[in-house]
Amino acid sequence: MTAFTYDEEQIKATIDRVIERTLRMDFSWDWPGGVAFYGVCEAYEATGREDYLLALKTWVDDNIAEGLPKLSVNGVSIGHCLLTLYQATGDSKYLDNALEMAEFLRNMAERFGEGIFQHTVNSLSYVFPQQAWVDTMFMAGYYLLRIGYLLDNKDYIEDGLVQYHGHEQYLQHADNHLYYHGWDHLNQNNMSGIHWARGNSWAALTMAKALSLVEVTHPSFMIIEGSLRDQLAALVRLQSPEGLWHTVLDDDTSYLETSASAGIATAVLMQGRLYNKYSSLSLQGILSRIKEDGTVTEVSAGTAVMNDIDGYRQVPKKRIQGWGQGLTLAYLAQILRTKNNPFG
Repeated sequence: MTAFTYDEEQIKATIDRVIERTLRMDFSWDWPGGVAFYGVCEAYEATGREDYLLALKTWVDDNIAEGLPKLSVNGVSIGHCLLTLYQATGDSKYLDNALEMAEFLRNMAERFGEGIFQHTVNSLSYVFPQQAWVDTMFMAGYYLLRIGYLLDNKDYIEDGLVQYHGHEQYLQHADNHLYYHGWDHLNQNNMSGIHWARGNSWAALTMAKALSLVEVTHPSFMIIEGSLRDQLAALVRLQSPEGLWHTVLDDDTSYLETSASAGIATAVLMQGRLYNKYSSLSLQGILSRIKEDGTVTEVSAGTAVMNDIDGYRQVPKKRIQGWGQGLTLAYLAQILRTKNNPFG
């Protein structure tokens, strides 16, 4: 079996370029920054570079001073970097704001069915009644799991697991094991029924990270492990010769998309030697999409559950996006972690 090899100095230099470009972007207190800064935090933890954390701390401190905006399920993703800042600094203001977000989810976020979060965003113009979007697994489900384990708060942990299991129930295809983008509970269907790549990356990354938190003796561990195992077995067989994934996974006429590829590749990489050949191919594909100035290219714009497959094919991929930067940083950080993995 071929070992997964990489140039550590090249990866560190690439991380530095991507972070520098990310920090020159303008973010509001919302999910694009939430995912971008999650990636910065992952890079900080993998490299120990205090300057990454200091730059993030400056941005967060300025925004906290202005007061939090109205919260939403998607917007809670900013809480990921608050948890890292609290762990790194011990400053209670980060935990206080992180708790405010967790309490919003527990007590105020709209739900349907068996307690599943309705997808909500920070705009009153866009309302999605009783819809579950796979994005929520990362934005809110994983967040509740992280803060729950950090504080040993079983209510947060169990509510986070409700989101994992509910989204699996309604979004993972029973036969091909890919995840749909959305579920409409009122109409009892998956709307356009598309296997969107970035949505599958939210699910795969979130589940892979959960398995490092959830105790193996907890029944949820087996449920999550099974869902991820079957999803990844399907995903690796859809990888393109370039090492990337199409924005509609099972439509090779749709374009290859970088943010999804980075998120999926992170989950694949976390499986160690099982998928080494796919990980080696992903590394070259993703590095080829990063410009010299640190811009991650070919990243699709923010994507609603589109009406049909052609809608996904036409989502623009021209501009830099926070989620492209963040998911790529998460991937590059995971590469550095492989040197500590005896099974890599």
